[in-house]
Amino acid sequence: MTDRPDTRLLALTMGDPAGIGPEILVRAFAQGDCGACLVLGDVRVLRRAAAQCGLTLPMARIDAPAQASSVPPGCLPVWQPPGLALGLAELPMGRIDARAGAAAACCIEAGARLALDGVVAGLVTAPIHKEALSAAGVPFPGHTEMLQAAAGGAPVRMMLANDQLRVVLVTIHVALRRAIEMLDVDGVLQTVRIAHLAAAAWGQAAPRIAVAGLNPHAGEGGLFGDEEVRIIGPAIEAARAEGIDARGPFAPDTVFMRARHAPGHPGEFDLVVAMTHDHGLIPVKYLGVEQGVNVTLGLPFVRTSPDHGTAFDIAGTGRADPASLQAAIAMARRLMPTVRPG
Repeated sequence: MTDRPDTRLLALTMGDPAGIGPEILVRAFAQGDCGACLVLGDVRVLRRAAAQCGLTLPMARIDAPAQASSVPPGCLPVWQPPGLALGLAELPMGRIDARAGAAAACCIEAGARLALDGVVAGLVTAPIHKEALSAAGVPFPGHTEMLQAAAGGAPVRMMLANDQLRVVLVTIHVALRRAIEMLDVDGVLQTVRIAHLAAAAWGQAAPRIAVAGLNPHAGEGGLFGDEEVRIIGPAIEAARAEGIDARGPFAPDTVFMRARHAPGHPGEFDLVVAMTHDHGLIPVKYLGVEQGVNVTLGLPFVRTSPDHGTAFDIAGTGRADPASLQAAIAMARRLMPTVRPG
């Protein structure tokens, strides 16, 4: 065993212990899709999940993250972060519980610390439940905001991606009315900048960025709303002045079709910037949640997650599909550093 960090080590959080996170995690590991990793969570919760999935999966509770590389092949290394509550395996499945929300937050915070300290090179987070977080008194509505705070408040953006479409959001987990009120030139421009810089991680030094409008038909020159004229258009002009290939604003009901990369249909754009959560995410999720990956852009470490939630309706049945988590792991591996420090 070595004290030097393995830059290919991936940290996986268990998510809400009452949801499907532990189930999809053990399924992905059993299918050999996790690679060098450690799981942040409760070993009893994960053993329960394996039993629910009908899996015989050896697990080792490790005392420190550095021990993850010393467990036998095929054995899941589980680290229980300090402060993780006891008795989580006795929580009822599929129900909102403050204890589950607190446990999920504990694992996320621990994973962020490991990534910031360079102990792991990437973080993949299983689904959490926002109401459980709130019930636990966590002052953040979701992963993105928690990780942003852990990283010192650096500007970040949420991207949802699959093989056909990549969408970056200007606003995320706020009421729609509030999201519209929040739009300004600086926020849109910052989103375009972050998307442009992040594209280098997957080898696109000059990505073609389409910026979606907010209003029907992108406002029709102010006829259906003036945000495109006052905010979005000037942000695009500023981005282009910086050498960024940003175009638009385009009508949001057609821009995603234009950007979609499909067999026989090469997309016109590499990324789409959308103004609000549902504007941007509905098109990606319609293509299949099992392929979607949530990527947080702007963090000093790689973070991905599945693009679905805790699925309380099927939690504990062993029927959860791990495909989106597997896609998130694969995406994290593509974005992780490959050089081990000396």
